[in-house]
Amino acid sequence: MSEQPSFPIPETAQADETTGRYIITFRDDAVIEGLDLLNDQTGITGLANAADFPDSALDLSQIEAAGGAVFPTLGVAVVSLDEGAFSSIMTSAGEDSAILAIEPETTFYAIEEGLSVDYLQGYRDAVNHLYEKATATTDEAEIEKQVCFADDTEFTWGLKATKAMKSLLSGSGMKVAVLDTGMDLLHPDFAGRSIVSQSFVPGEDVQDGFGHGTHCIGTACGFKDLNGRRYGIAYESTIYVGKVLSNAGSGASGWILAGMEWAIANGCQVISMSLGNTTPTPSIAYETVGRRALQNGCLIVAAAGNHGPKPVGQPANSPSIMAVAAVDNCLKVAAFSSPSGVFPGCKVDIAAPGVKVYSSLPVDKGRYAAWNGTSMATPHVAGIAALYAESTGKRGDQLWQVLTCHAMALPLPSAVGSGLVQAP
Repeated sequence: MSEQPSFPIPETAQADETTGRYIITFRDDAVIEGLDLLNDQTGITGLANAADFPDSALDLSQIEAAGGAVFPTLGVAVVSLDEGAFSSIMTSAGEDSAILAIEPETTFYAIEEGLSVDYLQGYRDAVNHLYEKATATTDEAEIEKQVCFADDTEFTWGLKATKAMKSLLSGSGMKVAVLDTGMDLLHPDFAGRSIVSQSFVPGEDVQDGFGHGTHCIGTACGFKDLNGRRYGIAYESTIYVGKVLSNAGSGASGWILAGMEWAIANGCQVISMSLGNTTPTPSIAYETVGRRALQNGCLIVAAAGNHGPKPVGQPANSPSIMAVAAVDNCLKVAAFSSPSGVFPGCKVDIAAPGVKVYSSLPVDKGRYAAWNGTSMATPHVAGIAALYAESTGKRGDQLWQVLTCHAMALPLPSAVGSGLVQAP
């Protein structure tokens, strides 16, 4: 069975591409002070403010006209700086400054094209062999029989492996935001559902022209297909569709941050982001945003990346964002799934089904398909997080702990973190 990511990959995707703008991260409770400092040093004023828009849904077309935007809930701003302004503000950032960090705005993708599947499978098999050899005991009488899962007419294998099929919970009363390529709002499987949608991609509406977002939403928040097979988890949750990636499958940090601001300001308990790049070092901006999201009662889960054996990339490598790896139906690490990195806190936190995952697609793209990727694993965790939020009332850090404490341990913790996510 091939484990290569099977959905469309943008042909123009270039890892770690920058936009020419910068992300400015302010220290805690220092947004106003930081904006004053920015004005003093660069003359920049009148940035578009997400708080001035209904439901904090910033119109991204205003970024160019205003020279940037500020997201007060996140405590960050995206600005255009010429060389002189950049040098000036860099000298003002420091230990006692209201500005914590300044980073180039980068581009993120629904998926990055990885190494060849043959290479990845060879690497995965070698690592698994080393683990088995290192943990084997001399008195083992036999190898434990491998347990594998399969789709049937009632449930997908992912719902079986995570025990979501047995849960009596539905995500009722929970708000789950999926920040991706949008959604097919006319998909008949979601008729009658509570859906709030917003596009943060300039010039594009929420309608999903790529398919990735609809697939992820199906797993996290969908229910059953035309024939009655259940493929979704939090099927009574309110779906917050934030389009932060274009119909070509890519998006700037400013679009993603705008979606995060919107989701947190609207009280979403969970944000699912099946997007990333290959940068192995964590972003100060995303780590700070992840921490502030947890403080606001919102758990962010993100795909570890499909570029194994290279380590987990941004934004999932931020310690305050839950990084999700992918396993196959026999609970082996998927060949493409990125493992933990060497930087402090840059690690995989949990794993979920990510190979041949059946879910919804836009009707004009076939209505359903089975895709591979850590992108497919991430919404499993998001949906199950909504179930725990519903049943326990826990939010933020406490919700994180519930998920990891109840995960089923698997071999290779550097690749799967606490193990396979399990539903309550």
